[in-house]
Amino acid sequence: MRNLKPMFFLLTVLTVSLLSCKNDEEPTGDDNTNTTEIPAVYQKIYGATDMYVDGDYIVIESTGLPDHTSVYYEGTQWEDSLYEAYNGSNPDFAVAPNVIASFDYTFTIPLNPEEAAVKDATPGGPIGVSLNGVPFFNQYNGAGDPLTAEINSFDQWNGHPTPSSMYHYHVEPTYLTQYAGTDQLLGFLLDGFPVYGPEENGATLTDSDLDVYHGHFGVTTDYPDGIYHYHITSEAPYINGDGFFGTPGTVTN
Repeated sequence: MRNLKPMFFLLTVLTVSLLSCKNDEEPTGDDNTNTTEIPAVYQKIYGATDMYVDGDYIVIESTGLPDHTSVYYEGTQWEDSLYEAYNGSNPDFAVAPNVIASFDYTFTIPLNPEEAAVKDATPGGPIGVSLNGVPFFNQYNGAGDPLTAEINSFDQWNGHPTPSSMYHYHVEPTYLTQYAGTDQLLGFLLDGFPVYGPEENGATLTDSDLDVYHGHFGVTTDYPDGIYHYHITSEAPYINGDGFFGTPGTVTN
């Protein structure tokens, strides 16, 4: 079995250190100083470089760099430790002419998400953040078309970079489902609702098990009282359907 955690322990140490410093801050009289404790579920985002509560929002910062190997690390400063030739199962794989770069992502998402009266469509670009800090993208390519051909450029962990070098996942991030579990939390969309893997209660879900936004309400390990949550499936729209179920926050990079 491959080593699924080439950078996990380093990132965990950095994240815990950063979050501990943030949580231990004392008030200084600055209105922008925030000392609210970060809920445990968000601390599962081990790829965060910083995280803090700002009013009704959780702010998650990351570089967007995957902590797993990829063919798209070739020619980058991380090549020696993280480049790996494609060894996945897609016989039609063709490497895209792009590489991975680091960004300064700031995801600002609602701490207590609620269903939106009017549902917003997901934009092109980041629509959420995964456990390792890599952005989720929607079910379309950069031109707004289905991923039919673009899927063939996904590396062995189902991610790839944009022409501007943003590495991202449109579909199941298999590195994370192997690391966390196929029925476990994989991240959050910008509306604050969590994203779970393709299984629930021992069964693999299909689109027919979910609503048009690609989610449903139910109890999860992280939310014993129940919450609306998205599930990843193996068929389009993969992560999210006809828009955000809740009101989205923002992302900058």
